[in-house]
Amino acid sequence: MTVLGIDVGGTFTDAVLVGPDGVRTAKVPTARQQEESVVAAARAVGASAVDVERFTHGTTVATNALLERRGARTAFVATEGFEHLLHLRRQDRAHLYRLCAEHPEPLVPLERCHGVRERLVPGGVLTPLDLATLPSPGDVEAIAVCLLHAYDDPTHERAVAEELRRRHPDAHVVASHESAPEIREYERASTTTVDAYLGPVLGGYLRRLRAAGTGAGLPEPLVMRSSGGVVTLDEAAAHAAWALLSGPAAGAVGAALVARRAGYPDAIAFDMGGTSTDVCAIVGGEARRESLRDVGGLPVRLPTIAIHTVGAGGGSIVRRDAGGALRVGPESAGAIPGPACYGRGGTLPTVTDASLLLGRLPAELPGGIALDRDAAAAALGEIDPSAVVEIVNAEMLRALRVVSVEQGLDPRDFALVAFGGAGPLHACALAEELGLASVLVPAAAGVLSALGLAACDERRDAVQPVVAPLDGVGDLPAEGEADLRYVGQSFELTVPLGPDLAARFHDAHEERYGYADRQRTIELVAVRTARVASGPEVALGGRRITVQGPELVTLEGATCWVPEGWAGATDADGTLRLERTR
Repeated sequence: MTVLGIDVGGTFTDAVLVGPDGVRTAKVPTARQQEESVVAAARAVGASAVDVERFTHGTTVATNALLERRGARTAFVATEGFEHLLHLRRQDRAHLYRLCAEHPEPLVPLERCHGVRERLVPGGVLTPLDLATLPSPGDVEAIAVCLLHAYDDPTHERAVAEELRRRHPDAHVVASHESAPEIREYERASTTTVDAYLGPVLGGYLRRLRAAGTGAGLPEPLVMRSSGGVVTLDEAAAHAAWALLSGPAAGAVGAALVARRAGYPDAIAFDMGGTSTDVCAIVGGEARRESLRDVGGLPVRLPTIAIHTVGAGGGSIVRRDAGGALRVGPESAGAIPGPACYGRGGTLPTVTDASLLLGRLPAELPGGIALDRDAAAAALGEIDPSAVVEIVNAEMLRALRVVSVEQGLDPRDFALVAFGGAGPLHACALAEELGLASVLVPAAAGVLSALGLAACDERRDAVQPVVAPLDGVGDLPAEGEADLRYVGQSFELTVPLGPDLAARFHDAHEERYGYADRQRTIELVAVRTARVASGPEVALGGRRITVQGPELVTLEGATCWVPEGWAGATDADGTLRLERTR
């Protein structure tokens, strides 16, 4: 079976083609129109010369549209009297100690927030639905519908959505019971609004991709969702919010595959690209998932690989602040013009320029990009390149602690899987700081997200709200997860379903918070399940090498810096296993 995985990043677009002849990779600069980058990467990897049977794709279109506020003109419909839900938010402050800090503006202004007369309560209908009170949302491209208690009984919400689709056939209408059928009104409303807001943007891109791919002789792509599995193009277009972490999720899937094959079920994925760094804990061979995260300051309550992102990448710009202190990122030189050493017109100093001056990059990067040492030196001027690396490492170290120490995990029990174009350059230094003894660098480190796409499962997640005492609930599914809490608590812990669920919740609570009340009643809030179809088996083979630091190792699409005190060799999969020797 010949499979193609293409991941579009902020700086480069990566492709991996896996077939009977082995693994081929390619890396091309990301164009402004992402579908052009996808076709270019497919051609570069040789996909046009073979019969591709499975094509999987990770994209940043939804993420970029939300962060840059380039989504559709959207209206919001709620239960009458709750029209201002998006603006009232929760009562938490934007920043605990900065009283002047403000939350991001809601995606829908007050004038496009509307109410319809109806009211459901857990016991039934309090106020019948009156569709005559449903106002016209005006000239909009998308409409989000979130009525009270629709997670429990979607009857009214379904009727409102159907009426809006009848009245406005060209608008993208999303109802909360279709996207995020869970308790907590504000988070459900925010998620539904994000879903509606991004739908026309992602849908338009995917339709263009379908046309471009067909023209290039590719099959219709499967699209990666944030939960770490792919779905059909039409499913992805219907609910864009599910693809907010499409690209980073693929990297976590690829890292988990590499770690399992290397015999490390517990690892931390460390993906440093040109614009940002993504980190994620892998426990028991699987990337950790979560059900709520903030994206651009907006809560999104959907199943997601638990990735933490910081604005630190190879293209992160180096500057001095008003006080003269050296700062790195979050602004990035991106693919165009890129770091100064790329010779594409960039003049601002970046992390890549510093790495080049320290002798940690070859004279030419994959893709034929010749590096200009003189341009890097001119951009950095009097700035010490070692200081630049120390600062960016400190930022990434904080991110690694967020997904390990702050989650009750001891990083000393984990290996670090380093990938992305810049990840292996910094991995050993970060591992030393965290106390990790092992670093794994995949043979395809520079294109691991694309490899994760090629190997990933098809996955469709579902959630069933319950909100009842655990001991009063009937039979539960054999596989999946349960959101549990002690009665009276406001937040839940997610525990795998199976025998001794209550005892395992107590253990998880003690591990996370340092105590457990084993006599207290447990409440089951929701049950999470997933239908999974396994992806293809993918060979990972690579060349055999042995390294002894200090040494520079060139990989597929990446460069690894092995400092003094580290050494290692590649295994049968081509994964470079580095260990501390001091």
